Amino acid sequence: MRPTLSLLAFATLAFAADPAAEELPPGAKMSYLDNGIIRVGVDLNHGGAIVYLAPKGGRNLINNYDLGRQVQMSFYSGPVPYTEKGQSPSAHWKHLGWNPIQTGDDFKNPSKVIAHENDGKKLHVTCIPMQWPLNNVPAECTFDSWLELEGTWVKVRSRLTNARSDRTRYAARQQELPALYANGSFFRVVSYVGTRPFTGEAITEQPKSKTKHPWVYWEATEHWSALLNAADEGIGLITPFRTDHTGGFAGQPGPNDSRANATGYLAGQGKEILDHDIRYEYDYELVVGNLKTIRARAQEVATMRHPPAPRWRFTSDRQGWFYAGVGTYAGWPIRGELDLRPDGKTPLRALSPLTFWQAEQATTLTIEAALSGEGAKATLTLSRHPLNTGGTDIQLALPLVADGQMRRLVIPLPKAGYDGAYHRATLTISPQTTSARVKSIELGQ
Repeated sequence: MRPTLSLLAFATLAFAADPAAEELPPGAKMSYLDNGIIRVGVDLNHGGAIVYLAPKGGRNLINNYDLGRQVQMSFYSGPVPYTEKGQSPSAHWKHLGWNPIQTGDDFKNPSKVIAHENDGKKLHVTCIPMQWPLNNVPAECTFDSWLELEGTWVKVRSRLTNARSDRTRYAARQQELPALYANGSFFRVVSYVGTRPFTGEAITEQPKSKTKHPWVYWEATEHWSALLNAADEGIGLITPFRTDHTGGFAGQPGPNDSRANATGYLAGQGKEILDHDIRYEYDYELVVGNLKTIRARAQEVATMRHPPAPRWRFTSDRQGWFYAGVGTYAGWPIRGELDLRPDGKTPLRALSPLTFWQAEQATTLTIEAALSGEGAKATLTLSRHPLNTGGTDIQLALPLVADGQMRRLVIPLPKAGYDGAYHRATLTISPQTTSARVKSIELGQ
């Protein structure tokens, strides 16, 4: 049964009849979806970013202090630092590198919307994003967002389409998928980080950062995190298949004021290679409500979409895998397989995105792969979750014949040491390998 919105749950959210000007970015041109329960709005003068989200008749939960807030798309790649048109970023932003964002840049230049459709049920926007650290420099890419409402949540699909003139193959960078900024009254950063997801165990309130950087990092094993007020009400972020989260609170808790500097932050994360011509998509949900509503929706999404253990099929993308070491690889588009080529001197590794499974849910490994090269070898390592104190990392030598022929192996996983929670798979290719092609890696019964 789907959770429904209780109006009583929003008693402290200061209801108002219509959005006030101070709830929105200056000069906003709005496009809304409203299902009678919640209302979401994008700003067509600022890249189509989500600048408004509220329960019906309530005040906006989204922070609009500057163009780096909102709920928006933001991506990172090389070079670092990124320079263009004779401009270099300030020292404060040098570490960002190539960083197009949806709303606009740090100099208040907005991203341009080039397409918009809204039929009252679904909303779509396309924009040319701006390079955040530079002054009025559009990026060589487009962003697309599709929004629709269902109950108390917003379902969002996002797409980056690159058309960079720089064809350098840059290393994978950590991405914000998406970046979410809420107002100062939502100062509690909560999630479930344990190893028994959806069993009713207690949630965790994330501690404040102990460094100058205000954000902290955690593995959200129920695929959600939330920014809540003292009454457990606010906004939740659900990231299907993604457990890597970051967030925190900057400033002092205060009123639900969209123009105030104090803000709570959340992002789903993942290291991704962003090829010069990539078409990269992800999806997420924003849930308006109390903690119980947010967690119930996350469980519903997991039931509908998540298999008990990870399955990665490289049909048309990398499935969130990225590479470490020296070598080459097939670029975009992905044509049914990963193609890895070590440099002949050092191993080349392919790492899965952070994920989650219990050893009891995955007793076999199935891999479709082909190796070439005299002395070619491959191993797969299953890494235990940081809270797993009983099991050990499992390393499997894959019995692949190095003749270039694609083979499907089904390998029983060992009983000794393989116990408890795990969160990543790593494929290591020996230096002698001239080519390693991988169609799929699946864990299951």
